[in-house]
Amino acid sequence: MSVGEEVQNAPVPPQQSLGTAAARNLATTTKSAPQMQEITSRWLLKMLPWVQVQGGTYRVNRRLSYSVGDGRVTFVQTGDRVTVIPAELGELPALREFDDEEVLGELARRCEQREIAAGQVLAGAGDAADRVFLLAHGKVEKVGSGPYGDETVLGIHADGAYFGDHALIDGDAVWEYTARAVTACTVLTLRRADVLNLAERADSLRTHLAGLLSIPQQRTNKYGEAEIDLSAGHVGEAVVPHTYVDYESAPREYELSVAQTVLKVHSRVADLYNQPMNQTEQQLRLTVEALRERQEHELINNREFGLLNNCDYGQRIQPHDGAPSPDDMDELLSRRRGSKLFLAHPRAIAAFGRECNKRGLVPESVEVGGHHVPAWRGVPIFPSNKIPVTDARTTSIICMRTGEAEQGVIGLQQTGIPDEIEPSLSVRFMGIDEQAIISYLVTAYYSAAILVPDALGVLENVEVSRWR
Repeated sequence: MSVGEEVQNAPVPPQQSLGTAAARNLATTTKSAPQMQEITSRWLLKMLPWVQVQGGTYRVNRRLSYSVGDGRVTFVQTGDRVTVIPAELGELPALREFDDEEVLGELARRCEQREIAAGQVLAGAGDAADRVFLLAHGKVEKVGSGPYGDETVLGIHADGAYFGDHALIDGDAVWEYTARAVTACTVLTLRRADVLNLAERADSLRTHLAGLLSIPQQRTNKYGEAEIDLSAGHVGEAVVPHTYVDYESAPREYELSVAQTVLKVHSRVADLYNQPMNQTEQQLRLTVEALRERQEHELINNREFGLLNNCDYGQRIQPHDGAPSPDDMDELLSRRRGSKLFLAHPRAIAAFGRECNKRGLVPESVEVGGHHVPAWRGVPIFPSNKIPVTDARTTSIICMRTGEAEQGVIGLQQTGIPDEIEPSLSVRFMGIDEQAIISYLVTAYYSAAILVPDALGVLENVEVSRWR
């Protein structure tokens, strides 16, 4: 018999003391409060200045602007066939406020689809402009000449953009820059000749285009606002110009949004199982945390007031090389004064760090509320997993100026509501039903407003999976 077999066959000594398993029946365990993985830092809720909104509505009064056609065009894809939604042609300045659906449908059918290879020139600077380009997919850069004759990139168009729209009404229009594909692109083209040909048969379109040519050009500043006539540097008894500041006749109003749920707790649980922790209190705590997480998600992604969907298209830029580089972050910062914070998905922050490493740069950090946060040019970069990352592994980086006094981005809330337990969040007792279940209505009211367009900028289509 081997030594191992002898050990196995050895008699088990009798137990001489109480085992731990039995002893636990008489012991009091030490418990943690209920934990929850969904809880995040919620930096956006912390950093936004919150404005009290009485009456549940906040009106943003602005100086009158004459902006036209500053949106993006939406397309429908069927297999490899791409068509523009007819009503979306109203985003073009020449067709703004034109609502003849039949004519718009005919114009949409006259749009010609083209597949453009990367590096191909769509239009050359100085060439006659006879068509508008609708960019369904891809990236196109605007290339011009620098002051010393070198080539310079003036801007980048991405999905949904259009360019060359002045060609539809100006027979002498020329391209002021070269449009060149950065990636493989799918574009639709609408020729001026097709528009004029249709206008000969469609009275509504002919009248609309004639009206555009007869309307005098509005005098505006570079932001599209009605110009204020001023005089400076004059001497003697020069006539001082008369002026006034006009306002938008229909300013935008933001209504407080709501997030709600009904929390149910059985009375037996609330009565008998409240030691050492109050069951109702813990249920409410976790429910409030979930509501606050949803609140931040809505502030970023909601179609009506979310930051990503309400950023002005003139404040959206594209990365020059896909990954978020220091140059892209500088471009984002340069679009506004007094930027207070960046907001980015953690993967986007990591991608930006990799780009800095390639260049031998070490981003600084700043202290915010006792936390060390990465920063760029002194502006903190806060993480938020509420910013979506697409299946193509791209995301967005938000940059904003905040505060009502700074004409920035503000949060909207109403404090002092009935049964309030936190600012603009209430818990209302709804009663006990016939099954002895206690119900509480948990409600949060909130929204966000962008006071002027340049308060918010977005770096779109940022790649987060490039490692070389």
